This record gives sequence, structure tokens and C-alpha cells, in this order.
Amino acid sequence: MISSEELKKNLSEIMALPAEIEWVEFKEAKSNIDFDNLGKYFSALSNEASLKGQECAWLVFGVTDKPPRKIVGSQYCPSRPALDRLKQAIAEQTSNQLTFIEIYELHHPEGRVLMFQIPPALRGIPTAWKGHYYGRNGESLGPLNLSEIDRIRGQVNREDWSARICHEATLNDLDPDAIRFAREQYKGKNKHLREEIDQWDDLTFLNKAKVCISGQITNTAIILLGREESEHFISPAYGWITWVLKDENGIARDYEHFRPPLILAVDRVFAKVRNLTYRYMPNDTLFPAEITQYDPWVMRELLHNCIAHQDYTLAGRISVVEEKESLLFTNLGSFIPGSVEEVIRSNAPPAQYRNRFLADAMVNLNMIETIGSGIIKMFKTQRQRFFPLPDYDLSKPEQVEVRLFGKVLDENYTRLLVKGTNLDLMDVIALDKVQKKRPLTEKEFKILKERKLVEGRRPNLYVSAKIAAVTGEKATYIKHRAFDKAHYKALVISFLKKWHKAKRGEIDNLLLDKLSDALTERQKRILIANLLSEMAHKDKTITTSGPKKTAVWRLRDNKGE
Repeated sequence: MISSEELKKNLSEIMALPAEIEWVEFKEAKSNIDFDNLGKYFSALSNEASLKGQECAWLVFGVTDKPPRKIVGSQYCPSRPALDRLKQAIAEQTSNQLTFIEIYELHHPEGRVLMFQIPPALRGIPTAWKGHYYGRNGESLGPLNLSEIDRIRGQVNREDWSARICHEATLNDLDPDAIRFAREQYKGKNKHLREEIDQWDDLTFLNKAKVCISGQITNTAIILLGREESEHFISPAYGWITWVLKDENGIARDYEHFRPPLILAVDRVFAKVRNLTYRYMPNDTLFPAEITQYDPWVMRELLHNCIAHQDYTLAGRISVVEEKESLLFTNLGSFIPGSVEEVIRSNAPPAQYRNRFLADAMVNLNMIETIGSGIIKMFKTQRQRFFPLPDYDLSKPEQVEVRLFGKVLDENYTRLLVKGTNLDLMDVIALDKVQKKRPLTEKEFKILKERKLVEGRRPNLYVSAKIAAVTGEKATYIKHRAFDKAHYKALVISFLKKWHKAKRGEIDNLLLDKLSDALTERQKRILIANLLSEMAHKDKTITTSGPKKTAVWRLRDNKGE
């Protein structure tokens, strides 16, 4: 059961969620609701909670469904006996005899709110309503597709490695300094319990912090708090972080391995990193004179994410590679949300964790964000520093790489644009790809072009005139932007008037260095070929003779020969 205060807090949090969250549904419910339609929602929300890795789903009556949401009150099933009968009626029509964890009535000053807390589908068994499986796509209710059914069925063999019990391990296998540090972090998260926490013995504390289970040592306890010599309990898995220093040629010059307890190892890793002072050029007062290359909070968040999301069953190590002007963080295991853009767009708690028990423990010990907003916060922090955003590489199977830049890139218009215009974070991410010469999705490209933020042809995009005016990059813009075709045609005609004829190589030499720097060599040559063809066949200002490879171009005479 959830207390009234916790319930109010929970309601406030889910009311603040963006639209189109598949595992939460709001309805005003001012009048009677079709029972069959209601049952479909229970099936869909249960299945979505399972697919998104949520502990439960919520169906809330008495609240408007569009942000900003407001409490309007509901009189649906106005008594507790009526709610209990509804609960039974739903259970009779659902697979697995679905019953709710609880139906809560919250008597809010603005009106009565009903909160249905719906359990996720059982692992391996989707929740059906009258024999049919339902799901949601954003706010739309419909049949669960085959791939989603297979994903739920595939969960039957999914085990949380981080929650396994190390049956032979005892409290003596944990590091006392690590436990003391963890206790202080826990007190920082629970200031109202500080005096009570001081009275707990170590095992009670570890149970309360959900690092241990009923006094038993878990894989999570060994990774975060274990003595170095206790690592054999999680073999063949590694609880290592490896730091490597590389020079400007990519040659490793130094390295060190850091073993459990990882809660203490993180600071030791970063003590090795040369977080130098970065000095901005003084010709732009927008920036501070000096700043560290890497924000300490961002560094910790990236490494803590590696620890939380590492697939320890792959028996590999987490690595931090320090290069001349960047840090490369690597952990094994696929990126479960699929894409960083999806994380930014949803702006919601993480759909699922590979190591749920470990992640919860790290939340309790103040190591990672409570609501899973760490990636968004990292992006915003880098944006505020006017540094490139963290660069996620998800191209390698079962591996996630994140590069944190410690310098301002040459293409600095994105940073200045953030200061000068009102772009949302998705726009900044797209422009950040442009300055890093990364490919854009079709949607990103379309949005940037429609808003006239970039010009050029993919993949050679460049700052537009609009951005150049804001950023002071006008010279760069002129260098990138092509002149009108009439300008190039005039150059060709002027050349032929002076020299009477020209081979293709001579025309190339005339025009190549004058074309846009945003074009590749091949694109420039194609543009010249098209230009000459248009002058010959459409404008009829020039003519050509001889085989294609040795053709000679001349001006047409007054008779139009």
C-alpha cells in the first residue's frame, strides 16, 4: 500500500510527464465509461509496462489528458464496494486473472482522483482482454503486434544478473570504507532519516539501501562495495574499470585497472584524468576566460552509467580512454532505449534497465539520477558550457561508446547559436551532428532546411546565412556558399573571349577553386559538367567539338553555329 503523501507525490510526478507515455493514461471520467473499452486499456497498459520495463502502469481518472494536466474530479464507481466489484469483473475477463496491485482513491482539494495501479504482464505471458492482446502506440489503443508479443514472451528467460545472491559471501567480503562512504551517500538522499540511519548496523543499512537482499550478499554488493579480493564471487564477470592514456597518434602511453569497490574507484579513475584548463580566445566576450576541459558531474554521470548498464555476463571491462582532447567511455551491452534521440524525446523515466537491482542501488546511493534524466542533464550541461554534446556511437554490436569532448570544435556556430536563438534540445542535437560531420536523419535534415539553419548538399552541410549573421561567421558562410550559376557562366565566357577555346581540364582549373567548399571534388566536377551542358544546349552560348575526353569548347559565332 502507498501512503497518502506518497500517492500525492506519485500523482504529481506522472501528471508532469509529457504526452504519449504508453504506460500512463489519464481520463476525466465524468460519466460512465464503456466497460469493454476499459478492459482493453487494462490489457494495453499491463503489456506496455512490461515492454517498457516499468514496475507498474497507471490509469488515472479525474485528470485531464493533455499537458498541462489539471484535476477535474471523477465520480466513477463512487464507493469502495463498487470499486471491488469492478476489480473482480476485470479479473474474470483477463488472462492470468489480472488483479490490480491496488485501486487508490485520492480526495484532492480539486476533486476525487482514482488511480489504478496495474501490474506488468507476467514474464513470457502477455495480458489479454477477452482473448485479445492490446497495446498502445503513443496515445492510440490497438492490437499488440507480433514483435511486441514475442518480446514479452522472450522475457521468460530474462534474469537480473545484478540481483543474484553470492551464497558463500558474507559481510566480511565487503570493504568497510566503501560501506561508510555508501552510508553517507544514502544519508544525503534521505536527510529526514539521518539520525535513524546512524542507529542501523551495516547489514540493516545494506538491506534498506537495497544493495543486499534479506541479509544476503548480491552481485551488486560485490561490484559496488566488495573488497578487491572478493571479485571471484562474480566470476567470470569482471568488476573492472580500465583507464588508458593515449597520445596524439593514438598510441597507449599509460594504463591502470581499477577493481571493486567501484563506488570508491570512480574518484580514483578521474584522479588519473588530466582535466586541464581550457582557455578561450579573448576576442569573444560570450565565453568565460577559462574553464576545465571536462565537467566533473558529466564525467561521473557517464562512468556511473557505464557501471549501471554494463552487461556483466559478457565478461568484459568498462574502459575510459583519455585522448588528447576527449574522453572515450565504453561499456558492453546494447543501448536498450535504441537511440539517444528517443531518450530526449520521451523525457520520461527509463523504459528498462539491464541491471535493475544494480541501478536501483545506485539511485539509493546517489550515484545516478532518480528519474533517469541523466542523459538530458548531460546534454544541457554541455550546451551551457558551449562545448560539443556527448557523442554516442551505437554502431558496434553489444557495445556503447560515448565520447566527451574537451575542446571547442572549429565549427563553433552551434554554440553561439544556442546563445543567440531559441532552439529546443532536439535542434541543438541535429546541429551538433552537422558540426561533427555526422549524418542526419531525413527528419532532422528536413527540419534544419525548413528553418533555414543549414545550406549545402548532404553530407556537406554548412552554416546558413541566417546562422552566419547570428554567429559572426559571415566570412565562413561566403566561403561555403556557392555563387549563382550566372557568375560561373560569365567566367567561362570571359575565358573563351580571351583565349578563343578551352579544354575541359582548363575549365575545371578555372572553376574548381571558386565553387563552394561544401561540395566534394566529384560534386564540383559534376556541377561543371551540368553547367557546360546547360550553356551549350539551353543557353546556346558555347559549342563543343571532338571526342568527349579531348573535347574543345568555343563561343558560338553570331550565326549560331
